[in-house]
Amino acid sequence: MPASRPRRWRRLWQLLALLLVALLLVQLWFAAWLVWYRNQPPLTTAFMSRELGRLQQQNPDAQLDYRWVDYERISIHLKRAVLAAEDARFMEHGGVDWDGIRHALERNREAGEPVAGGSTVSQQLAKNLFLSGRRSYIRKGQELAITLMQEQLLDKRRILELYLNVAEWGEGIFGAEAAAWRLYGKPAAALGPAEAAELAARLPRPRHYHQHGPTPWLRQYSQIIQARMHQVQVP
Repeated sequence: MPASRPRRWRRLWQLLALLLVALLLVQLWFAAWLVWYRNQPPLTTAFMSRELGRLQQQNPDAQLDYRWVDYERISIHLKRAVLAAEDARFMEHGGVDWDGIRHALERNREAGEPVAGGSTVSQQLAKNLFLSGRRSYIRKGQELAITLMQEQLLDKRRILELYLNVAEWGEGIFGAEAAAWRLYGKPAAALGPAEAAELAARLPRPRHYHQHGPTPWLRQYSQIIQARMHQVQVP
């Protein structure tokens, strides 16, 4: 009996070591993809794959509308609008904005609906690129780890460029270029301030507004965003 106890402890430590190695390998896998995304656009993302699967359950021929465009071909108004709506302190924080989380919770409580998220653009990009939509402490912890890696491996300009290109703006509509053509019949580079503000206002509930169109609340929130656009700094 006494001899079996050291063996059990040894096996436990071996199991823990294997788990740590597996966890490290997963993080290295994420890091390798982020290094790739420094210069290459994503062909798809975890979020796009889930959405395509959902749409193809309803229609086997369904396809996503996803069009990559470089940073220079996205309107400065949209960059400002998205940061004003989603992450006004984007240029200041290191991936997580704790003050922004608190303010977002207060705004949502006052509005009675989710008009702002607590996650930064960096956190949203991490989730969209790699993670599931299920809410759990494990997924949130992995989102935080990827976010911190992003901030080390990518500059702010690239993070924003990736986000604007993979964000969902309607049912099956991903990226600023697809959204601009579908909603306004023009490229993302040609979006004006009002159009950019309305697109940014759609981000918390893109499928809802895709189905119901511009609601009075969306129009009001768009005006608020437009009034704040000049206050934000873009990379």
